[in-house]
Amino acid sequence: MRHAWRLDTPAQTLVLASREGGLPEVVHWGAPLPQDEDLEALAQALLPREVTGGMADARPPLTICPLAQDGHGGALGADLGDAHPRLALEHADYEPGRSLRAVFAGDGHRYTLAIEADAETDVLVLSAILDAPGPVRHLAAPALPGPPLGTAVTTFAGRWTSEFQRRDVPWSAGPHVREIREGRTSHQAYPGLLMPSGELRHETGEVFALALGQSTGHRLVIEELPDGRRHVMLGPVLHPAGATRVTAGPLYVTRSDAGTNGVIDAFHRHLRARLVRFPDPARPRPVHYNSWEAVYFRHDMAELKEIATRAAALGAERFVLDDGWFKGRSDDTTSLGDWIVDADKYPDGLHPLLAHVRALGMRFGLWVEPEMASPVSDLARAHPDWILGPGDQPLARNQLVLDLSRAQVREHLFARLDALLREYEIDYLKWDHNRALPGPDHRQADGFATLVSRLREAHPMVEIESCASGGGRLDWGALALTQRVWLSDSNDALERLRIQHEALPFLIPDVTGSHVGPRTCHTSGRILPMRLRAWTAAQRHFGFEMDPRELTPEEAEVLASVCHWWKERRDWLMPARRLRLDTHDPARLAEIAIAPDGDRFALWLAQVATPGRILPIRLRIPGLEREARYRVSLADPGCVSPLSRGGHPLLAGAVTLSGAALAGAGLAPPLQEPQSVLVLEGERLP
Repeated sequence: MRHAWRLDTPAQTLVLASREGGLPEVVHWGAPLPQDEDLEALAQALLPREVTGGMADARPPLTICPLAQDGHGGALGADLGDAHPRLALEHADYEPGRSLRAVFAGDGHRYTLAIEADAETDVLVLSAILDAPGPVRHLAAPALPGPPLGTAVTTFAGRWTSEFQRRDVPWSAGPHVREIREGRTSHQAYPGLLMPSGELRHETGEVFALALGQSTGHRLVIEELPDGRRHVMLGPVLHPAGATRVTAGPLYVTRSDAGTNGVIDAFHRHLRARLVRFPDPARPRPVHYNSWEAVYFRHDMAELKEIATRAAALGAERFVLDDGWFKGRSDDTTSLGDWIVDADKYPDGLHPLLAHVRALGMRFGLWVEPEMASPVSDLARAHPDWILGPGDQPLARNQLVLDLSRAQVREHLFARLDALLREYEIDYLKWDHNRALPGPDHRQADGFATLVSRLREAHPMVEIESCASGGGRLDWGALALTQRVWLSDSNDALERLRIQHEALPFLIPDVTGSHVGPRTCHTSGRILPMRLRAWTAAQRHFGFEMDPRELTPEEAEVLASVCHWWKERRDWLMPARRLRLDTHDPARLAEIAIAPDGDRFALWLAQVATPGRILPIRLRIPGLEREARYRVSLADPGCVSPLSRGGHPLLAGAVTLSGAALAGAGLAPPLQEPQSVLVLEGERLP
């Protein structure tokens, strides 16, 4: 006897079937099926028991949690030590097409599968909970099949200041395993992936996508079995001792038949509708100024006031005081954990600086790193038992990690942060996490979530940024708790263009901080023009963090102009539909933002390196209303190469074309120099 269930969203159907009441197999994950599809017939057709030479006498099931006792010889979905429970269906709560909660039990173990189909966002949300009498040392979220016609899975690797490097893993015999053991999602690898059925393209083709919503280390398995079946598994990396109750997920998945742009549409809808919660959704996203790359630890009241004045004149609406404001913090070797304002630097507290910032019309934000402590700190000396890991562990970033699984640690941190937020009119916390844990520990993520949730409940109007030396904690678990992420510590505009492009399927622009950095980038040493830096930052949540006193009059004029452009358009630009464009040139990146009402668009065309052709080829512009007419113009003619001769219609004014012409024939853009960004604007005519 077979149990079968199906879950549906507009772009996908997921069908599961359980043989004889055991853990189910995925029969189908793909294009929508008719509502009257015979699921029993489908399971018989797609899950045959056929075997041949070189195989076991019975073909083992490839379930949502592959276990050794099923005869599965590949990577396992759970590590239960010496236990080999036989799990059978105990009960299932099923709303056809919409939700499933099924419990499988046996030998003291309980596996709970939960799936929600969100028809409004086109995303399936899957999770697994395993309760066991002994320690569970690994559990993956429900395993899903890979597309049979795909040749590779697109994953994302990286390092500090160079996150989201695309890595294509070919489907081949045997498992590809990636395990991140540093206790946070990390710069090294993002817990999300894209699985195309052929070549991965932006505008066309079938693509499946997964994103794990847990702020822990993760384990990814991409496997093709000898019999040709494929599957992927994503799950948290647990504390070495394991736990008797483990949750894997939520795992967010979607399918697109419109390339990666269909994934972007679905994932962005889900992030906006279900996860990200802004303190005041009606308030425009403020232009952000951060003091870090201007002063580092050198906090002088007169200097900071002067910088704030100049930042406000350029258009900043929020001033964030970064590291160095608290007791004894003169460099990165001391004082983390002592969250009291430094009386030497600020004898009257932060009140004079905050009053100055407020008088300039800006809100005030503050940098904190609550999960960490310096060995040289009052906190570490008073509470050595609060430190996570062994006493003789090596330092990282000159700091230690506090054990957030302890209630007294969370209570202390809440009290300190709550006191700061009550004393000062702070609008924003930049919450950093500058080192990896001394070992994997899923309990730390639970403690982080508990602490942040309590703080948000006490101070609902305070926005929180998830920063972890830049992009070390960008997962959807963090996005459910915070309202902004710091994508990378690199303010190098060329590197940022690439990172922003690759991260777009997983992050909405209105939470993705992007800043105009110093003329000479502090992490790469490159000297890049202001137009490139400013227009790159204007792709996302706009800000800047150089010393504004270094700007030439021309640089200040360009920065203020781009800042004004962004502020005039942010109401539609931030919630806009984002699509990536196929450019057929690896040296060019293109992205369009289409207003929710379809009346306007902005298109970024980045020439990151020397082009392969003398003149740029036509750029097709998707996503517009085919019968409408659009007036297309240059946002900044100064971005066009001075080598452009003979005249281009966009330099002479605007061109008007139909949406069908822009999508089909395209538009030949003006000549660009390497390391430049061209921004086109479009307005639908009445």
